[in-house]
Amino acid sequence: MRFLSRTFATAAATAIAVAALATAPALAGTGMPSPWQMNLQGAATPVAEFIHWFHDWLNVIIGVITVFVAALLIYVIYRFNEKANPVPSKTTHNALLEVAWTVIPVLILVVIAIPSFRLLKLQLEVPKADMTLKVTGKQWYWSYEYVQDQGAFGFDSLMLDEKQRAEAIASNKIAAAEAPRLLAVDNEAVVPVGKIVRVQVTGADVIHKFTVPSFGVKIDAIPGRLNETWFKAEREGIYYGQCSFICGQNHAYMPIAFRVVSQERYAAWLAEAKQKFANAEDAGSKLAAASK
Repeated sequence: MRFLSRTFATAAATAIAVAALATAPALAGTGMPSPWQMNLQGAATPVAEFIHWFHDWLNVIIGVITVFVAALLIYVIYRFNEKANPVPSKTTHNALLEVAWTVIPVLILVVIAIPSFRLLKLQLEVPKADMTLKVTGKQWYWSYEYVQDQGAFGFDSLMLDEKQRAEAIASNKIAAAEAPRLLAVDNEAVVPVGKIVRVQVTGADVIHKFTVPSFGVKIDAIPGRLNETWFKAEREGIYYGQCSFICGQNHAYMPIAFRVVSQERYAAWLAEAKQKFANAEDAGSKLAAASK
């Protein structure tokens, strides 16, 4: 009976955990990690919303299977233990049962596979883009290039250390709530809300992985290869990500930061950025020429 109690407690705990996961999105922030987060970061794109739905649907299926198997195990232990069943059955085959335990798992896999293929199609088929952004992973920071139709300029984005972060907050360059430790950067990539952004990803030295959880984006940055993904941010705000492939000593210190703004604010930032980063590139070219 003690074993039965433990088994029942395990089944009950599993059911409670599944229920908790179903309600956990309220505990997860959007765009960045949050204290006591129990689930995925909030979705800001259609792909991320599909991922959340698929995740929750799989949790329901897993929970039902777990409870069913636990209940079946409890029944078997109770019904067929030596005390309740002193004369064991001589049955060796049950055709109906054998067909059931073969067909039912296949049907479950089909139910999982159909939305899985739809999600893969949504992720891999890049729709007609409103703008293109090239991202290059380097040891250990990211470089962003806005292609010709967006002004043809680029910049590096490096993590702010504690001193730089404190100075940026003190000077009101960034709000404290938008500058989490080990995620805030000196130059954020800025994109307009509601626009389809095609992202071309590569690596300059080793393999990195470009990951932004709230966008549902996760793709390899491989030297010599140009991978492609996309997102359409439907809410303004700042969205952080990180390299999620161990790429070397400072792997943990190369965050990704996207700021999603209105079309008007994006146009203003674009005009300012063209001048700012063009001047930076000119200064860099002059310095390189002087050093020769």
